[in-house]
Amino acid sequence: MAGQPPHRRSPTRGSARRFPPPAERARHRLGAAAHSPRHGQRTRPRDAPHAYCPSPSPSSRLTEEGARNALITEADIEEQWQKSQAPPQSWRDSLLLGEVDAAEFVTGRSDAKECQRLVDALYDDTLLGKPSGPTALAGFEQGDSRLLYQVAGYDKKTLAASMKWLASLPETCDTFTVTGGEGGRRTVEVTETSLPDEGDARQGLKVQLKGENEGTPVTLTLDVAAVRIGTDAFTVMNGGLDGADTPTTKNAVQHGTQRLEEVQAGRTPAPTPSEIE
Repeated sequence: MAGQPPHRRSPTRGSARRFPPPAERARHRLGAAAHSPRHGQRTRPRDAPHAYCPSPSPSSRLTEEGARNALITEADIEEQWQKSQAPPQSWRDSLLLGEVDAAEFVTGRSDAKECQRLVDALYDDTLLGKPSGPTALAGFEQGDSRLLYQVAGYDKKTLAASMKWLASLPETCDTFTVTGGEGGRRTVEVTETSLPDEGDARQGLKVQLKGENEGTPVTLTLDVAAVRIGTDAFTVMNGGLDGADTPTTKNAVQHGTQRLEEVQAGRTPAPTPSEIE
């Protein structure tokens, strides 16, 4: 999710489509770790058919190759997802272009600024700010749904501040209005969602934006997830005009954590079973 263009801009795509995603398939976890954890060490269940190791303590910085290896695959989210051949940046949704109406906020422009930052970050794929280290991006499609997945290395303080900012949004930006652009006046709702207990810190959000696409009322629903592991992190943006399937987001979080921790431990993630069938 490179770059962070200013929020006043003309959409490069006329249609209100971006990375709308969803799908599910419960994953069966087998057994618990065979040994008791050491003091302070986190363990996780085994994922058939290969065992999964405890969360490592990252000792080296993420590399470009490591970031690419940490990306999830179609097999990690299952269902009918296919890796997109189009640049994920081309999915940017024109419904997300516009200015937050500051007049609606009791606290004025301070809260409006935070909500504007959210809208811009969803459009620009910069939920955790600009990465300071290597980054890799993958996009997946299923019908009209999209899933955008990014892995990157960040400055420690910047990453901590971004995670804190995401956690504040359900209260600061629970409901607000965006004006301008092609979608007219749009209502945005932000709520907190639960995520699997993965990584060192995590935050889940559901963002619903109601507006118009070529004169027809539409609702864009996005599942948003961010997981921090050391000074590396990944984000998931999954949704579409038909809604967002939360189990797909959770699959991405679980397998994304596994892959990034493997990379941080100096290993290449093993293929997910269906990748080698």
